[in-house]
Amino acid sequence: MTVDSVRKITANLARLKKEFRRTYDGKSHIQEVIPVSRSELFPIRQQDIVSLHVFAKKNPIYHNSYEETIGSTPCVVYEGDINKYWLSSITNSSSCAPFSPTWITSAYVLSLLARELGFHEVVDVGSGDGRVAFCAKLLGMESFSIEIDGSLVDLQRQLATILDFNPICSDATAFDYSSLALGFPVLMIGGIAQMGGSGLATRVLERTCNSGVDKKGLIFTGTYSPKYLPDPRNNAGWGTLIEENNLRVLHVL
Repeated sequence: MTVDSVRKITANLARLKKEFRRTYDGKSHIQEVIPVSRSELFPIRQQDIVSLHVFAKKNPIYHNSYEETIGSTPCVVYEGDINKYWLSSITNSSSCAPFSPTWITSAYVLSLLARELGFHEVVDVGSGDGRVAFCAKLLGMESFSIEIDGSLVDLQRQLATILDFNPICSDATAFDYSSLALGFPVLMIGGIAQMGGSGLATRVLERTCNSGVDKKGLIFTGTYSPKYLPDPRNNAGWGTLIEENNLRVLHVL
């Protein structure tokens, strides 16, 4: 696998998402799809695809699933509800962003890119149900999942029986990152910039530098949706933070 290969998979996943959003007529609070098997569009290990389905099937936020071909890709559609965990996540006084999960397949692709860029560990910051850390572990990387909400960490511990991705219940903005003995980590920042992500990232950057973790990368989830205020320096809402912290953009997916 190469970085260019990951970019192609990402582009195919983006098209799959658009087609699913166009055709989905269900009523569930959240929904997502996972391809059934390895294909030309998604040339990833079949055993990894199977593990992604196991994660979804054992995850209590999903209450229904069914098979559907989307475009030319046979998939399983998972439907669920995160209201219980969303409400719990915003009750913590130090919480920076409410729980709003990215797709499991997206989490896998982000972890795959981190591996191909040469990072040694993935630290899923504000990790929700731990799906990024799970995928990183699945891909053979050391991973850690840091989440402030106790109910979400309990959920993670249930899922960690599939594959232990080191769930940690802690405030990521006060956590001692030196305790993880990190070599060359990438930090996945939970939440888009305009919904608490920027504040979380700023405080985690300060904390990791103070803990001696100077050589690192970060993954930001951005948006150009008109319902959110744009950043004057662009980069999907992260431009100002990137410039103010002298960060270098490696890849945009």
